[in-house]
Amino acid sequence: MSRRFDGVLFTIALLLAWQVMARVVGSSGLSTPLATLGALERLFGRASFWQNVAATADAFALAVLFSLVGGLAIGLLLGLSRFAGDVFDPIVNAITAIPKITLYPVILLFFGLGMSAKVAFGTIHGIFPVIILTMNGVRNIRPVVRKAARVMRLTPLQTLRSVLLPAALPEIFSGMRIGVSLALLGTLVGELFASDRGVGFMLIQSVEHSDVPTVMALTLLLFVVAIAGGTIMLHIDRRLHQEG
Repeated sequence: MSRRFDGVLFTIALLLAWQVMARVVGSSGLSTPLATLGALERLFGRASFWQNVAATADAFALAVLFSLVGGLAIGLLLGLSRFAGDVFDPIVNAITAIPKITLYPVILLFFGLGMSAKVAFGTIHGIFPVIILTMNGVRNIRPVVRKAARVMRLTPLQTLRSVLLPAALPEIFSGMRIGVSLALLGTLVGELFASDRGVGFMLIQSVEHSDVPTVMALTLLLFVVAIAGGTIMLHIDRRLHQEG
């Protein structure tokens, strides 16, 4: 109950601060909460808005799919093979540290404008946390667990499915949670620079036309969606770690 009350107080304080800042900056720089909600309501009434939302959702879904499947497969491979992990671990971490926006020209060169570029942007953002945490989760499994699998004479596939994956699941899910969040970020970045459809495209168009209420409405929508999804996945993540 106290957490909910704290959340309500925080929301009220945030709205008050937003209102004050909007009054200080002016409507040319920041719209009020009421004006932002009005702009959001108008967006909801446009068919073109939902078409752009669908375009973003499609690209995001594919980016998440490639990030999770590819990240899990590569992470398991590097985690199960000590030699491969030792060789590629520093390489993966070095690539992860590179600001992905610097790969923008390369992505455009290979994929051009459109869906493929957005999915590629989302995937390169989301796949690396999944790889790293999956690899670390498998490598950090206690040796006694592996010995128990050998004593029970499990096949490699049985060991992976029944022993290693359940033991590493908390770490793997943490990587998936971060990967999903970053895949959304990458998809939106792709729409800002490499697309003619989507919520990110609407956002950059609104910025170019100085449509402050629409910019604020889209930003608020993305903020709410990201917070809601992140909260759900964080709750599941904490449960897995507690049970593990």
